[in-house]
Amino acid sequence: MSNAGEKKVRTYRRTLSIAGSDSGGGAGIQADLKTFSALGCYGMTVLTALTAQNTQGVRDIHPVPSSFVQAQLEAVLDDIGVDAVKIGMLFSAEVMQSVASVLTERNIKNIVLDPVMVAQSGDTLLEERAIEAMGQSLMPAADLITPNLPEAEVLLQQSIDGLEAMHQAVRELAAFGSRAVLLKGGHREEKESIDILYLRDEDRSVALSAEYISTVNNHGTGCTLSSAVAAHLACGLNMEEAVSRGKEYITQAIQAGANYRLGKGHGPVHHFFEFWK
Repeated sequence: MSNAGEKKVRTYRRTLSIAGSDSGGGAGIQADLKTFSALGCYGMTVLTALTAQNTQGVRDIHPVPSSFVQAQLEAVLDDIGVDAVKIGMLFSAEVMQSVASVLTERNIKNIVLDPVMVAQSGDTLLEERAIEAMGQSLMPAADLITPNLPEAEVLLQQSIDGLEAMHQAVRELAAFGSRAVLLKGGHREEKESIDILYLRDEDRSVALSAEYISTVNNHGTGCTLSSAVAAHLACGLNMEEAVSRGKEYITQAIQAGANYRLGKGHGPVHHFFEFWK
């Protein structure tokens, strides 16, 4: 029988970002941690690379050895555990294979993979030979992959032009092995930002639309969206609900940050729009 005076023990919703560091704070693990916190989750990190960057671009990249990436990951899983994982910039094939191996062996669920290849500034964030490793080892381990149009075109080695082509592309991307695919259409820069979600088990695609917001403050949008989806999965939402809520969050974050000015290039979205006045 429990003591009437005992306090009920609470638990955190545990979210882990496996990604690179952005010294400018707008993308990477910094954006992920802000998103996790804004959505009520406890955030943890596994650093895969350090970048020297600001709103104007990436000046340098210092990769973290795959053995130390694995040590970070195992340290978190051995003690704290996770309810959802967001994977961002991994940079090298060795790191991808190591991360995929640990997550698969531990049967980790709710894995969201943002296949980061190029920064907002156009700087490359992925070794050329790592693209093949992503398709072979990492994408099959993911529950959801969230490529934008340029990334999807690299993965499929074909152009994707128009909504009909996007609906076809998500099915082809799902063939890499993930349970779901979210193809982001924001690069089309039309009146609406239309993303296509494909649920492989149901063989069903869903179009998710939002008003396109024209702003230079769009650094870290992909990181933020994938982290928001992971946070909602950690909170127990199903995939379609988590993606829908994630898109709502990033849309509001972009809108809220559009009138701010930070740096001389692409500024960040406003992760804490619900809390800061």
